[in-house]
Amino acid sequence: MIIGILKEIKVKENRVCMTPAGVVAMKANGHDVLVEKNAGIGSGFSNDEYVAAGATIIDTPAKICQKAEMVMHVKEPQPSEYGMLRKGQILFTYLHLAADEPQTQGLIKSGATCIAYETIQKADKSLPLLTPMSEVAGRMAIQQGAKTLEATYGGLGKLLGGVPGVAPAKVMVIGGGVVGVQAAKMACGLGAQVFLMDISLDRLRYLDDVMPANCTTLMSSKGAIQNLLPEMDLVIGAVLIPGAKAPAVITRDDLKLMKKGSALVDVAIDQGGCFETSKATTHTDPTYEVDGIVHYCVANIPGAVPMTSTMALTNATLPYAIEIANKGWKQACIDNNEIKLGLNVHEGKVTYKAVCDAFDLTHTPVNDVL
Repeated sequence: MIIGILKEIKVKENRVCMTPAGVVAMKANGHDVLVEKNAGIGSGFSNDEYVAAGATIIDTPAKICQKAEMVMHVKEPQPSEYGMLRKGQILFTYLHLAADEPQTQGLIKSGATCIAYETIQKADKSLPLLTPMSEVAGRMAIQQGAKTLEATYGGLGKLLGGVPGVAPAKVMVIGGGVVGVQAAKMACGLGAQVFLMDISLDRLRYLDDVMPANCTTLMSSKGAIQNLLPEMDLVIGAVLIPGAKAPAVITRDDLKLMKKGSALVDVAIDQGGCFETSKATTHTDPTYEVDGIVHYCVANIPGAVPMTSTMALTNATLPYAIEIANKGWKQACIDNNEIKLGLNVHEGKVTYKAVCDAFDLTHTPVNDVL
């Protein structure tokens, strides 16, 4: 198979979907790899390193899409790329379609077979290709949240961990999954007083055993969130329903309960956001205020640390990419239920129900296209 590696064009996105080591692995399996010029520069990989690994450097994304049988990205294709995709071609990347109707329609129109990193799912319900970026995003959420609390960024001017004689900040983390746990660990490590909320009692029992002493676990509910909001300095939104639009756990009315200058960091923004007042921002202009509350809603948080993020992501994606390349998309889906769950769109048909529910589209069960 001919594999095409595209350069990321989303604002301030410096990751790349395959390292030179990944190219070596693809070549060892008999595949050819085309890499767009300078695709790896932001992550520390030169064109020469890709050539030494066996790749061919191509000047433009259009030329790659013309030749490649499978196109790989990190972030979702941008509007300028929809028309480059075609029927019979595989697209393998993060898609987050349930929060992006224009992209969904663009991919339907393209006729391409689109497999989403974020909906590949193991039998234990874990999301192996979302997990590494969730780990990065969860840790980064606290770094960015701590910065957002600084007065120079519009925050109330509070140091997350406090100092001797001065109380630390209070942090609420809504969602006890990968993002939430990583965020809570970072906040605890910096000395904050942390409240970690989830709706699963079994999950809370586990977290209560493993988290540091400055982390309090709480059953999440609308009432519990509202009761805590007046005390909170920083709130991390880490709510996920795989493949579906995130629910709004904090409304605009709830902002009235919060202190002026306190901050919200919405890590669920890729899936539409879990705060009613969230709107996607970029690393260039990451924050905005609503009713005196600072919002940080960058849709590609791990893109700020591309060297770490690229390595973590490709460690997880490469085995799946090789399996799809070796077998073709259909046989890979038949043989591996994890990849089957990743199939979102095929030849104009939407095969992932949560995406159909988000936009009132006709659902085609994945078994029908297999």
